[in-house]
Amino acid sequence: MTDVPLIDHHCHGLVTRDLDRAEVEAMLTESEGPGLAGTLFDSQIGFALRRWCAPVLDLEQHAPVEEYLARRSELGAAEVNRRMLSVTGIDTFLVDTGYVPEAITAPDELAALAGGSAREVVRLESVAEEVLAGGCTAEGFVDGFREGLAQRCADAVGVKSVAAYRVGLALEGARPPDGEVAGAAGALLRAVDGGARPRVADPVLHRFLVWCGIDLRLPVQFHVAYGDADVDLHRCDPLLLTGLLRATESTGVPIMLLHNYPFHRNAGYLAQVFGHVFVDVGLAVHNVGRRADALVAELLELAPFGKVLFSTDAFGLAELYVISTALFRRALDRVLDAGIADDDWTADDAARIAAAIGAGNAARAYRLA
Repeated sequence: MTDVPLIDHHCHGLVTRDLDRAEVEAMLTESEGPGLAGTLFDSQIGFALRRWCAPVLDLEQHAPVEEYLARRSELGAAEVNRRMLSVTGIDTFLVDTGYVPEAITAPDELAALAGGSAREVVRLESVAEEVLAGGCTAEGFVDGFREGLAQRCADAVGVKSVAAYRVGLALEGARPPDGEVAGAAGALLRAVDGGARPRVADPVLHRFLVWCGIDLRLPVQFHVAYGDADVDLHRCDPLLLTGLLRATESTGVPIMLLHNYPFHRNAGYLAQVFGHVFVDVGLAVHNVGRRADALVAELLELAPFGKVLFSTDAFGLAELYVISTALFRRALDRVLDAGIADDDWTADDAARIAAAIGAGNAARAYRLA
């Protein structure tokens, strides 16, 4: 089952410049760097990198850090990126294009490294902020965003909300009236007139953006839980979305809960009780390293196997794609093999489920077939 094709349903582009040690470490986790930890290579993800990525660069497994970094520098960023992506077995990349702190590969460039294809996931807040920065009035924002989103999503397969970073996930479920949205937009525009940048961080606006994505019948991704220091983790438990999930279930539009750690069991519950909810543990898998076995097993306690997807949420550093795919494949294999050994399901069942989680569920939810 380790060779099943994968659809990475949430990921990002790669940096194309050479990186020094500090830059590699900064991209290994959601932190800004090692800080008082000394080195991030002495962590679950650091050991996973040396285990899984060193052979891709023609080194022995667990090669010393300095040897690994020297070889990486010798090959250069373009060759490292090509090698790393080519061994992942990812066939399709659904790329979030809303986070670009520096020049990174475009979706098609990323997919070409693996010999695969790419589709775009549009970040809702980015479109809203573009509309707000374009000189619209508060009243004009409502229709302006709807039109702008429809244009941006003409070829997209989904949209994404980062409400978790801005206001948390305790969003009311009801669609906000246009007048209420205009009022919230007006408050933001007044702040912009006072020198602030147009940054959406209002529960009314976030709800409006999500409902506009649903109106387009596009799967809506939510960042949930684990992220960098900008997120208030206690406000990012997916259970806080329960009201919104109740309100949107009748639409039949898929809601994709991304990452979820350390609330992945809560997310599994939501996937079980709401028909339109899908879950993953992307981002968390490569960060927890050898504990990925437990992470995946816990997600699968309640989540229906037809509601679980694969993602990396890799950004910037090509090694993250390798670590995520290797650890996820191994973890899923071990869960399914244990079930075969205990006669909980057959080998044929396990193969079918592995194929569904690896790619089939995403193909169905995003209507890729």
